[in-house]
Formats: sequence, structure tokens, C-alpha cells
Amino acid sequence: QVQLVESGGGFVQAGGSLRLSCVAPGSIFSIYTMAWYRQAPGNQRELVARITSVSNTVYADSVKGRFTISRDNAKNTVYLQMNSLKPEDTAVYYCKAEWGIVNYWGKGTLVTVSS
Repeated sequence: QVQLVESGGGFVQAGGSLRLSCVAPGSIFSIYTMAWYRQAPGNQRELVARITSVSNTVYADSVKGRFTISRDNAKNTVYLQMNSLKPEDTAVYYCKAEWGIVNYWGKGTLVTVSS
């Protein structure tokens, strides 16, 4: 069973910053596309950002210019730097490893942004 472990969530005031981290097994990390999703109460899970094995990135329109996804293959870690946070960014953030039809999810980390 592949385990992804997220960390870095917490409580922050609007305008603040947080950095999320997700550690994946070294056996998959270097070849997998890594992504961050989020799910707010009552909403569907949505893509926040994705980074391929060669560091091509995609962002949701709602976070462009504020969030940055990056990966450190030496540490088997993907990051999500979140700046200028807004109350609507409040959600559980999930890390996902993708390779074709094979997907693995982390358990999530809660981000709460107060107004």
C-alpha cells in the first residue's frame, strides 16, 4: 500500500501564507505526476495544482498567481506554497500521485483561513 503523508496545514488569517508538504515513497515519486486537490465542506473535491515528473505545472484559475507547486525528487516531496490566502481557500487539502490510471491519495491536511 502506497502512503502519501501531507503536513503543513493549519489556521491562518486572510492574506497569510502556508506551505504544504507531501512525502511519497521513493519507488514512485520520480515518475509520478503529483497534484494537490482540496475539498471544502459541501463541495466536490477539486484540483488545485499539478506538477509532472518533468516539472510542468497546471493551476486552477482560482489560485493562479497565489499558489506555487514544486517538487524535490531528492526528498520525494511535493510542496504547495500558498500566499495571499483567502477565506474561500479553507478546505482539506489532499496530495495525489498519478500515473496513468494508477492513483494514490493522502489522508489530507486541513487549512483554515479566517477573515
